[in-house]
Amino acid sequence: MTLGETQRKFSKMIAELILWAYDQGYEITLGDAFRDPRAHGKWGENISYGRAKSCHKLKLAVDLNLFKDGEYLSKTEDHAVLGMKWEAMGGSWGGRFDDGNHYSLEMWGSR
Repeated sequence: MTLGETQRKFSKMIAELILWAYDQGYEITLGDAFRDPRAHGKWGENISYGRAKSCHKLKLAVDLNLFKDGEYLSKTEDHAVLGMKWEAMGGSWGGRFDDGNHYSLEMWGSR
């Protein structure tokens, strides 16, 4: 798959995950998605926070802010239900590396 094809697949998967989360009683706001190379460095370069080879730089990652009953859920374990669903869909969940609100699609060895 090309990068563009993978980005489009990722966008559809994230939409499906968000809709599923709402069906489970959660609410979502979006956090970091694309990390602009002018502020964060090009692929492989690290200027600010995050990794040099972050999937955010490829438009293949998003940080989701999770809420239930109006309460912000900030802990990695709060995201476990969504993380398991995301992995079942074929995605990589940041809860495996202590970044619970990170949802990505692996490419070029990065997740």
